[in-house]
Amino acid sequence: MSETERSLYLHDVPLEEARARFEALLQRSGAAAALTGETVALRDALDRVAAANVGARLSSPHYHACAMDGIAVLAARTAGASEAAPVRLQLGTEAVSVDTGDPLPPDCDAVVMAEVVESLPEGRVLLRAPVAPWEHVRPIGEDVVASELVVAAGDRLRAVDLAALAAAGVTHLEVVRRPRVAVITTGSELVAPDVQPRPGEILDSNGVLLAASVEAWGGVPVAQERVPDDLAALAHALEVALEQCDAVVINAGSSAGREDYTARVIAERGDVVVHGVAIRPGHPLILGAARGKPVLGIPGYPVSAALCAELFLRPLVERLSGRRSAQPERVQARLARKLFSPLGEEEYVRAVVAPVDGTLTALPLKRGAGAISSLARANALLLSPRESEGYRQGEFAPALLLRSPGRVARTLLAAGSHDVALDALSAALRARGYDLVSSNVGSIAGLVSLKARACHLAGTHVLDPASGTYNELAVAHYCEDERVALIGFVERVQGLIVAHGNPLQLESVADVAHTGARFVNRQRDSGTRILLDYLLAQAGLRPESLNGYERIEFTHTAVAALVRDGAADCGVGILAAAQALGCGFVPLAQERYELATLPSRLEEEAFRVLLQTLREPRLREEIVAFGGYRVEHSGEIRMR
Repeated sequence: MSETERSLYLHDVPLEEARARFEALLQRSGAAAALTGETVALRDALDRVAAANVGARLSSPHYHACAMDGIAVLAARTAGASEAAPVRLQLGTEAVSVDTGDPLPPDCDAVVMAEVVESLPEGRVLLRAPVAPWEHVRPIGEDVVASELVVAAGDRLRAVDLAALAAAGVTHLEVVRRPRVAVITTGSELVAPDVQPRPGEILDSNGVLLAASVEAWGGVPVAQERVPDDLAALAHALEVALEQCDAVVINAGSSAGREDYTARVIAERGDVVVHGVAIRPGHPLILGAARGKPVLGIPGYPVSAALCAELFLRPLVERLSGRRSAQPERVQARLARKLFSPLGEEEYVRAVVAPVDGTLTALPLKRGAGAISSLARANALLLSPRESEGYRQGEFAPALLLRSPGRVARTLLAAGSHDVALDALSAALRARGYDLVSSNVGSIAGLVSLKARACHLAGTHVLDPASGTYNELAVAHYCEDERVALIGFVERVQGLIVAHGNPLQLESVADVAHTGARFVNRQRDSGTRILLDYLLAQAGLRPESLNGYERIEFTHTAVAALVRDGAADCGVGILAAAQALGCGFVPLAQERYELATLPSRLEEEAFRVLLQTLREPRLREEIVAFGGYRVEHSGEIRMR
């Protein structure tokens, strides 16, 4: 394809303009309204949208029904009954024994509950109080009268709605047809999620994301075979999709590269009204239509794909299925750390928000269009308008909640050092109804965040070289004037993560320096880096003696992954990370990892649950099984 044939997105349009253009296109194409109706059995109508008003076929109840166990009577026969002058009635002629739900016998207009009926010899009963007409009786149509409206057109049917319809004698009803949405993923590098990928191959997670999203929003996903980077193949896939489906979403190929054909194949069969939106992530979004059916070109990076689907595909699918779009709750949240954003683009940053000491606090997650882990972890989207360059730490920013406010309120924010045992703790807390989300910023940064009330917990393992103790000196320095509670978590082994079999025979940091092994470090102010600097000083070595001292990663597992894949020869980390990724390990030191918090929080319900969880034998056993951990002091508290 020549440069002139490429559809470059050099003129990104603002989000609202893109929405307006797409809406106008849908109106012109006749794709702006809900689809036609179809008749389904009541048992298949859950979560569907009623296409027409549905009236009761029968009254409910459709007969005068007894509402109590007891006796049915003519109320007039009980008039004047009292303790002093009780009324006696003959069963069979003046009173009839009934159970709840029985038809009211002829010549009766009330039911006396069994608890106040006294039995007498010879089939007689005694009443010490009168009963009013129609007392304890459900008259015909008490709930609903035949032909009365039960559900209205546009109602999304719940289980209780189906029960009401069943009680009204409705067995079938007309619902809006669920839109069939073709999901076409493109790229010669894509392979199925159940395939072990080779270098250069990418698991097709976007196809899973888009198909599941379409289903959740009320549509029927129609997954097509993955399409290679070939113009003719993509054109054929689109033709098939337009024939079979009500809308089409093409994932990847929406940019302007040599093999990005999406805009071209849509334009050749219809209209492209938008190719490029001033949002981040998600620039190269394509909005168009072909043969009267909406076609969207969604960017290939996972976070971009998720955002564009949320902003454009969701409202389309919900509209076609007849659903009313639910707007996420908008809140203001204080930034736990600064957030830069470019001018001229409306940026959406995935984040975790939680109330910290009564203030809703937002922790921005890893950015980047390919940071797929942020999709699952986020419970909110931070918004940075086009005219903004972001926010400073402590400033408030608008956010859209992706979870219910109740779920957000049961979230704990942790900042500080990374440890794989935190994943086990997080899973254990989730089973108790709480979410724990960690930001791997290093021990020192975690303590600074704790001091700033930007997190609930700070994971820390900072060595004091002079005393050989952990965390006390760092807490005193970085949380000055604060009383801090140190909650015991784990004691763990730190050492050199090396390739399997330790081919370079590394036994110390001195060996790393002398052999020139390719080293990968941890970030500045992390407890692991502080330990490394201490070990270098003990060996009489300077930092620059290590080949790669300035090359950093933010987690133990990231270090182990580089070593496993041959991108580095070694790095400092924990035994559990080395074992998890099949690496070798050379122990260097044992350290104490604790969770720092403010004492005032220990009485909160979330912290009571946290402490109970830390003391659970099952969690302790799981952590020990990772390797290199001791948990004798887990859940213990010491004040500093």
